Amino acid sequence: MASKATRPTRSSRPSRPGRPSWRDRAFVVRTYDFGEADRVVVLLTRSHGLVRGVAKGVRKARSRFGSRLQPFVDLDVQIYPGKGLSTITAADTVAYHGARIIEDFERYAAACAILEAADKLAYEEADPELFDLVKDGIRQLQTTEAPTQVLDAFILRATDHAGWGLSLYNCANCEKPGPHRAFNAAVGGAVCTNCRPPGSMTVAEETLHAMWLLARGYEYTPDSATAESTVEAQVHRAATAHLQYHLESGLKSLRMMEQA
Repeated sequence: MASKATRPTRSSRPSRPGRPSWRDRAFVVRTYDFGEADRVVVLLTRSHGLVRGVAKGVRKARSRFGSRLQPFVDLDVQIYPGKGLSTITAADTVAYHGARIIEDFERYAAACAILEAADKLAYEEADPELFDLVKDGIRQLQTTEAPTQVLDAFILRATDHAGWGLSLYNCANCEKPGPHRAFNAAVGGAVCTNCRPPGSMTVAEETLHAMWLLARGYEYTPDSATAESTVEAQVHRAATAHLQYHLESGLKSLRMMEQA
């Protein structure tokens, strides 16, 4: 009589292979405490999109690991993926950009707004262009004398990358050639006199030209101090209205800037 087959023990069963860990460049865009000593860190990575990971033990007073997982730091991170939250197992500093940013409120608020906007615009898939826009914006804020312009340029370029590009010369509704003197975020940019909906912003022609330059990666140099003050204010108002219309929510960082 044939003997019964031996039932495999737990130790004799083949183990299931785990998911391999990976490394990527990243910026911290948001954090919140988790447990007694851990922290959940939301990372914008270059090749893996938005990643939520647990950094274990980083809230302990002597954690060198935790000191690196801060905003405004270009990081090289190692991630062990999980079903829900991933685990951040290592983080090395590639470049620290916080020195002049955290010492100046206007730079700090603009940098926070860039990270918050990126968090809202990112998905859980690779987006190297969005990562590079964040990196360039944070890096420029270290030295610029016009932090608001850097922020507005980021908003215009990032929303264009997301598929929400503005029409800034032709009317966004009827395509009548400009220049025009009104802007409406819901319509999609410049609007002519005939198409102008109630609530549209009245803007200088130079404002729409400045937005066109910033959206394409150029700097805007005003003709005079008066023009600079007027155009900068209108560009910022239009750019933030455009962003918040498409996100369908406001940004805490922008409210912080307005209260300053």
